[in-house]
Amino acid sequence: MVEIVGVFVGTPQVLVDGPERVYSAIAKHPVPTGTTLWLSSGNLAGDAQADLAVHGGPDKAVYAYPSEHLAAWTAELGDPLGVAPFGENLSTRGAIETDVRIGDLWRWDGAVLQVSQPRWPCFKLALHRRRRDIQQRMRASGRTGWYLRVLQPGEVVVGSPIEIVPADETGLTVMDAHLTMSDRHLDDRARTEALVRHDALADAWRIPLLERLDG
Repeated sequence: MVEIVGVFVGTPQVLVDGPERVYSAIAKHPVPTGTTLWLSSGNLAGDAQADLAVHGGPDKAVYAYPSEHLAAWTAELGDPLGVAPFGENLSTRGAIETDVRIGDLWRWDGAVLQVSQPRWPCFKLALHRRRRDIQQRMRASGRTGWYLRVLQPGEVVVGSPIEIVPADETGLTVMDAHLTMSDRHLDDRARTEALVRHDALADAWRIPLLERLDG
């Protein structure tokens, strides 16, 4: 079981106001415990994305981030993290990137989700956190969290636990996927080949890895 510590949603707002406005839904607000939400194939009710070319979509419908990492981030950044500090939809407890496998199925009340890829943060996280180094820090640490696709839409209740049904048998974890994307020189070619063969891996992750293998 994975405990849900918090659920957060948000809609696009102006992140940077200037000659070229930047919109983002990375700033999210908490949903009260006990609230029933509809989880569709694209979003939790009340959540949205500003740039659908790179955010959201079937393979990135829900973003989960382990609450276990927050103490380390607080110590490293030296600033209060605030609510949903990395734009997460789910703050979880009970599993981190080395535990969660690509392809794991998560049952959350009436919905079924599947782990699809790690996060590879974009520049909007740096704008949100007001730290130019946050992207590099997240990638270097491997504390990226992960995205899930929705295989079965349904009603979910904030505060209900998630049951893993079942864990994926390949054993390739979110951390394995993260390390593979960081392995630009194919030092572990076998791991890269195994990952691109995984049916549950998101194409946004698979295609660059295939190009790397063919390069």
